[in-house]
Amino acid sequence: MATRTAQLRPRSHHAPSDVAAFLRHLDYLLLAAVGAAIAYGLWVLSAVTRDDVRGDPDYYVTRQGIYVAAGAVALALVTAINPEVWRRFRLVLFGATVASIAAVFVVGSEVRGSKRWIELGFFQLQPSELGKVLVILFLAGFLADRAKRIHEGRTALAAVGLVAVPTILVFEQPDFGTALVFGAGLLAALFFAGTRWLHLAALVLSAAFVAMMLLWFLPSAGVQVLEPYQVDRLVGFVNPDADPAGTTYNINQSITAVGAGGLDGRGVAGATQTNLNYLPEHHTDFVFASLAEQRGFLGAATLLLLYALIVWRGVKIVSVAPSLFTAIVAGAIIFAFLLQIFVNVGMTIGIAPITGIPLPFVSAGGSSMITTMIMIGLLEAIHVRGRLAGN
Repeated sequence: MATRTAQLRPRSHHAPSDVAAFLRHLDYLLLAAVGAAIAYGLWVLSAVTRDDVRGDPDYYVTRQGIYVAAGAVALALVTAINPEVWRRFRLVLFGATVASIAAVFVVGSEVRGSKRWIELGFFQLQPSELGKVLVILFLAGFLADRAKRIHEGRTALAAVGLVAVPTILVFEQPDFGTALVFGAGLLAALFFAGTRWLHLAALVLSAAFVAMMLLWFLPSAGVQVLEPYQVDRLVGFVNPDADPAGTTYNINQSITAVGAGGLDGRGVAGATQTNLNYLPEHHTDFVFASLAEQRGFLGAATLLLLYALIVWRGVKIVSVAPSLFTAIVAGAIIFAFLLQIFVNVGMTIGIAPITGIPLPFVSAGGSSMITTMIMIGLLEAIHVRGRLAGN
């Protein structure tokens, strides 16, 4: 552990001397992989939603294109800002995160039993999505400032206590998927900060105990913490044949769609699960299942390979990060990104419970797209400063 911490000691950093030097040190392979994933996602979304809005086959892809443009601007702006700026304003970021998530309970709009969004005209803002990256920035600053005390158990406990505030608020919306991402970001941040393995293991075991309390112990005592539909999703995950026409309908239709795609897919016209609306939420939660049905294993594998390339470049950026703070940010971002992919793809094939986590760059939605591109912007900003510091 001492070796890992030593490798992440702050190194000198400075602002780029000119635009040419800045541009020269961008990670263009990462940008290319992200651009390809976005283009692929728009192509997939265009195919799976062409019959969703009568008279406007491009409805979803047009909106998604607007979100991509907004995300590209956000990516460029974040890349241009020295990441250490976010460290100085971490308390403001954390306060804004908690306040905006709490505001959803007052002014938010309810959709399918959940209050997660604030209506802003054309755009539905989901504060918890943006909170994924803001919590990581806050955590990284908090832990980097306590680098000399990172081996103390109270440092890890303090981090857990602080992140518990927005996590509980998100869980109460209810949004178990995003709460899970917050927890994953916490675990990754502690790991890259150099927290002792014993403390990390204790944290994982504590999380498992809390899950057991929520799922079994409290319900057995007559205390229902989860919403009924969340219980149904968990029952469907454990026993997908329990109620094929009811609680397990979604997962069964998703598995059917994935299996029907075969090697090269059924094509757009032949994808009956998607076209006849047997597969629910095929433009958001289950978009991967629609992709697998239309384009088969080869189409799904193409997207996963693009994700793998993004993750690989992100891991490389951790190694060139100019400071402990930026290394924690990069590592936590990549771990959170990877978790979202695993959970979304996993729930479509029955190896993870349905949680509503969007598939990065593919699922329709502005908050998710813009937040993910901000994450990529942070990775690029870290890469540029790391390379400049190494010159």
